[in-house]
Amino acid sequence: MERIYIETTIPSFYFEKRTEPEMVSRMHWTRKWWQEYKDDYELVTSEAVLDEIRKGDFDAKNDILDLLAELPILLIQDSIIEITKTYILQKLMPRDPAGDALHLAVASYYNCNYLLTWNCKHLANANKFNHITKINSELKLQSPLIVTPLELLNEDY
Repeated sequence: MERIYIETTIPSFYFEKRTEPEMVSRMHWTRKWWQEYKDDYELVTSEAVLDEIRKGDFDAKNDILDLLAELPILLIQDSIIEITKTYILQKLMPRDPAGDALHLAVASYYNCNYLLTWNCKHLANANKFNHITKINSELKLQSPLIVTPLELLNEDY
């Protein structure tokens, strides 16, 4: 079964309350994928995701934590911290070591097939894929496909 790393934006959009059309669409696609397709995969997340959620100030915090409660939590190993530092030094990801670089490092280190996210600026960005693949190859890591829930729906959208 293919493994998917669930990044912070996925459970956040599951409980999205904003009413702009693009936000409503992301909420809809996230819920549809979660409700209809998540069982086709092995879903995992990390303590980094839980930390981001716990530190946030929003109404759905407990609902998000409940949604993730059933998922295995991948541990942040020392080698993941080193991978994160490499991503930042190589200007692959923003300088925040607890953010996007850490999520990519966890997904890569644990050989996840996919990293599921709505972060299309730093993660699900086709312009970054070759750079990610190059750096991960140098680090002898598998590069997960970085996708949105919309890309994993088995329907025409």
